[in-house]
Amino acid sequence: MLGMLSGGDELSGYDVKKWINWALRFFYPSPAYSQIYSELKRLERLGLVSSRVDTGGARSRRMYRITPKGLSLLTRWANEETVEPPTLRHNPVLRVMLGHLMQPGRLREILVEHAAYADRMRQAAATEVRWTADQPAWSYARLALEWSERYYAAEHDLAMRLIKDLDEVEERLAASGRDNIEFPAREYWYEVERRIAAEGEDEPI
Repeated sequence: MLGMLSGGDELSGYDVKKWINWALRFFYPSPAYSQIYSELKRLERLGLVSSRVDTGGARSRRMYRITPKGLSLLTRWANEETVEPPTLRHNPVLRVMLGHLMQPGRLREILVEHAAYADRMRQAAATEVRWTADQPAWSYARLALEWSERYYAAEHDLAMRLIKDLDEVEERLAASGRDNIEFPAREYWYEVERRIAAEGEDEPI
């Protein structure tokens, strides 16, 4: 919330949600309106934002602005806090991992849908990149959007590669004559784990 208000302008909760949907949705989850409003109230209690009621329009709106304390805290966080690595929760790939449970053709259908989704997101990011070009203040936002465009282009290519690899896997399994796949016994899993650990120990640091 503080990041959305750090540009200097005062925003309503609705404005914050629209800004998040516009720029951050490509790489960060978008909170619900209820989360946004409750968080803005919490930040105001902490003295990190201030608010006023604007009655100039057809309906009154509560407008929020970041305070000097809030900006100082946000700046310190951006510069000094540990940057956590991204956590990937990739549902299509999870379905690939569980491919032995999938009905015939269903996994391909999921991957085709995911490739189409990635291409739609790439196109949306590319459109927003164009609309940031005329505003120097949006230069950093433009960098993030350009990264998003490239990310979804790569995601599309990876999905298409998975579809191609799926063909090869299905041909190999069909040639093996096994209709059902059974995982190796757990002792084998532990043996593989030991071999991987030993391999890591042999690698130079």
